[in-house]
Amino acid sequence: MSSAPSVVPTTGSVPSPSASSSASPASSTSSSAAPTIAELLEFVRRTARDEALIASLPLDPESRTWIRLDGPGGSEAWLIGWPPGTGTGWHDHADSIGAFTTAAGSLKEHSLAVRLPTDGWKTLELTDGVDRSRELAAGQGRAFGQNHVHEVLNESEGVHAVSVHAYYPPLPRIRRFSRTGAVLRLEQTESPEDWQ
Repeated sequence: MSSAPSVVPTTGSVPSPSASSSASPASSTSSSAAPTIAELLEFVRRTARDEALIASLPLDPESRTWIRLDGPGGSEAWLIGWPPGTGTGWHDHADSIGAFTTAAGSLKEHSLAVRLPTDGWKTLELTDGVDRSRELAAGQGRAFGQNHVHEVLNESEGVHAVSVHAYYPPLPRIRRFSRTGAVLRLEQTESPEDWQ
């Protein structure tokens, strides 16, 4: 049985993957092998049911807040608070797999069912039928593979949302995109050095 995730509270507009973390990751895996997507999803679902942890997250009426967690097998994990009307913008997590679950409130995820080139492009025209959208109420989550492009939003006008996220390997980079109709444009690539 794994120990409860340890936390480091932080606030701001974007979770910082290089923020201070606790000494040793809690692990839900029985070996030191890299966690699978299923293990990450199980971790975020279990963590989202930890009422004391969810209640420990400070909520800000204007900005997202977060607490860094120890994920399974050396993964990077976050508890994130979403004020009404906030979102991430279009982005991916590069070579990391991941999972997230809504712990309170409701989040909407828009995603693209397309595999983007990893490097060497600035603008892509998307084909019809690649858009996906899902509402994730409390207790609902999803897992995703490498280079998953999405945006996550709290569309509520008055209710905070809270979610738990995990990524493996810890985020090596995040690519941020803008979108106008069917055109997706790479705006910037962030690396851990940019988050410090």
